[in-house]
Amino acid sequence: MSDRGSRGRQARIAVIGGDGIGPEVTAVAADVLAAAAHRHGLDLTLDRWDLSADRYLRDGVAITDAERDRLVRDYDAALLGALGDPRVPDHAHIRDILLGLRFHADLYVNFRPCKLLIPALSPLRDPDPTTDIVFFRENTEGLYTGLGGRFKAGTTEEVAVQESLNTYRGVERIVRAAFEHAAATGRGRVTLVDKANALVHEGALWRRVFAEVGAAFPDIAQDAMYVDAMAMDLVRRPQRYEVVVTSNLFGDILSDLGAQVTGGLGLAPSGNINPGVWALFEPVHGSAPDIAGQGIANPLAAVGCVALTLGYLEMDAAAADVEECIVASIRERVSTPDLGGSATTREVGEWMTARLRD
Repeated sequence: MSDRGSRGRQARIAVIGGDGIGPEVTAVAADVLAAAAHRHGLDLTLDRWDLSADRYLRDGVAITDAERDRLVRDYDAALLGALGDPRVPDHAHIRDILLGLRFHADLYVNFRPCKLLIPALSPLRDPDPTTDIVFFRENTEGLYTGLGGRFKAGTTEEVAVQESLNTYRGVERIVRAAFEHAAATGRGRVTLVDKANALVHEGALWRRVFAEVGAAFPDIAQDAMYVDAMAMDLVRRPQRYEVVVTSNLFGDILSDLGAQVTGGLGLAPSGNINPGVWALFEPVHGSAPDIAGQGIANPLAAVGCVALTLGYLEMDAAAADVEECIVASIRERVSTPDLGGSATTREVGEWMTARLRD
């Protein structure tokens, strides 16, 4: 593995195609990553990993404990295409791979940037071209821990309980990550989103921690919004928000809304990060098995994950070049049909790699 002290120069990255359109968009992402590395003289090693529904159905195992250990120990980061296959209706392989890695590596930051790259792609009537929001979604607690159960299942007296777990440690570290990112990138506002008027216990914890951590960042504006008001305001004036920090459930929903406001899920990358330890980057979109193999899958969210990966590895110049390449491909209509172009998935990738190698 590359020494994590050598960040900015070399790295080893696992490439996981996954299911559906995942292998197609990840192939483009890997080519773009290699081209950016060549352009900037970076020493990147890319290794393909077979973690998918095909493997799960073939072998009965999605990922072993040893493989999880090796991914986190021997690689600096991973690029994932997408997971989801109708042949596995209970999503067992997704839980084993994605959630397994999330908890194994303690990837407590779900980093979801929503930046309006091309105003014409926004569904808003008069979008503000400065819209640039980063969501910090808590990624290991809340309602997604699986706590709870069902009683008298399958009867008319069934009771279902789903519990929300929030710890001081978990809340403090995601709030601190949001403030530190704002300070490091010159963003002037951090907004907490909760439902403290109804979810009073977890709301009180989040608000207390937000105030405590925020006190160390007096130059950053700080406010709190109820989630229902935030959903409305994201559509009305998304440009107001810079860094948003919130719980697992609210972050999942609001970041999808933010992605749609800024161009759609086809452009939305995300990162699952344990800062300084390990990270997994994946498009927000799903595996889209209905269009797999047709050559029309939009690879730009996967390429956006390349930019996030390079930024995480402190290869900032290369990250900026990749982001510029995304914008150029849309402006020059070298894009897939969903963005108004006529290029295939592979043709978009070939155009981008050629641009980076010029």
